[in-house]
Amino acid sequence: MATSSGTWGYRDRFGDRFGRTYFRRFGPGVVSSVGLGTYLGDPTDADDEGYRTALTTALESGVNLVDTASNYRCGRSERVVGEALREAATARESVVVASKAGFLPFDGDRPADPSGYVRERFLDTGLVDPADLARGSHCIAPDFLDAMLDRSLDALDVDTVDCYFVHNPEMQLAVRDRDAVYDQVEAAFETLERRRATGDIGAYGVATWEAFRVPADHDAHLDLAETLARAEAAADTVGVDDHGLRAVQLPFNVRMADAFTVPAHDADGEDGPVTALEFCHREGLSVFASASIGQGELAREGAIPSDVEARVEGDTPAQRALNFARSAPAVTAALVGCRQRAHVRENIAAGTFDPLGASAFDAVFE
Repeated sequence: MATSSGTWGYRDRFGDRFGRTYFRRFGPGVVSSVGLGTYLGDPTDADDEGYRTALTTALESGVNLVDTASNYRCGRSERVVGEALREAATARESVVVASKAGFLPFDGDRPADPSGYVRERFLDTGLVDPADLARGSHCIAPDFLDAMLDRSLDALDVDTVDCYFVHNPEMQLAVRDRDAVYDQVEAAFETLERRRATGDIGAYGVATWEAFRVPADHDAHLDLAETLARAEAAADTVGVDDHGLRAVQLPFNVRMADAFTVPAHDADGEDGPVTALEFCHREGLSVFASASIGQGELAREGAIPSDVEARVEGDTPAQRALNFARSAPAVTAALVGCRQRAHVRENIAAGTFDPLGASAFDAVFE
């Protein structure tokens, strides 16, 4: 698992190559503010090789945060992350590894009959109760999360996943009311608190696409204050002193800035609701920004608004997009895909530039 000495040692090894606040506190130590994502791509040997080379290059060049999930590329992404961890000239205790569970994963490739696969592998075996299933593909029930964490540990070939995310719990709002989904989230947190106590995970979080950035009256909305309260309740139930909810993952980029602009979360005060980033900043939750370059769209010339581009440092549009995302309050790291070595080197180089200061970042939205 990632340790204080391992991650701080990694920072000492690479820190002089980068700009101000490139390494930021997370967990027992620090992580790079550019992190590697493994979502995009096909479940093919060619994409496996691209990821393996890119991941190894990054781990040996100043990136010590890798984000994956049990369902990414039909399970291949976790396996390739494990291979890169073994092959890179970087110690495991220097690297923060994050994974997720929520979507029912395939195993290596896409089956010809996905519904039949789900029925045979998950429903008929009793691993998933049909009542817990949303849209035929999503489940966050305790037994399922336990099984998926075991699967992740095996695929990654690690003893501990440093941060394990409950993946897109808003999917469950399609089949049950909001209070019932919060109850599901609390039960999930209880499971993860127990696994944290045994050392299988270092911390946990919630990874979302819509839930935390949409307005409070949106069908997909979940409230961060209630989510945090459920983590506190889960810790009490399990009998631990402090909950392990440490991180939130959500989309954030220059064209998808809702987490900074939409006040949708109860701040328990007189100021009214606050944005997701403001809530996380107040409560000390780390934010991992997904889609930081818009899945490649913001890497094109002219894609970033000119007034923003003029303020953010970087030699390329991709670097400027990354530096915008990692300039936001509460953002610990901006995640970016990593299938090509050249792109990895470009993205890592974004960290040689300083991010915007708080006042300069706020000025972008004035």
